[in-house]
Amino acid sequence: LVLGSLWTASAIRLEASLSFIGLGVPPPTPTWGQMIRDGTRYLADFPLLSLAPGAALLITVFAFNLVGDGLRDVLDPRSSK
Repeated sequence: LVLGSLWTASAIRLEASLSFIGLGVPPPTPTWGQMIRDGTRYLADFPLLSLAPGAALLITVFAFNLVGDGLRDVLDPRSSK
């Protein structure tokens, strides 16, 4: 359960990274990596085109990592108080 949430965060990061460099899902399907890459062309004029999907990616991965850490703290028998 704990590893599942941490692996989910890693999978999201991996998919976004691969999509950013063009090795991810084909273009008709929107992904955070593609949104960030497409927004870099207009970064000087419209920074939110890249910053918004980047922030969503950051918050989602951070949330999955926090859930994993919280589950580990609750379910780990070695960390008894």
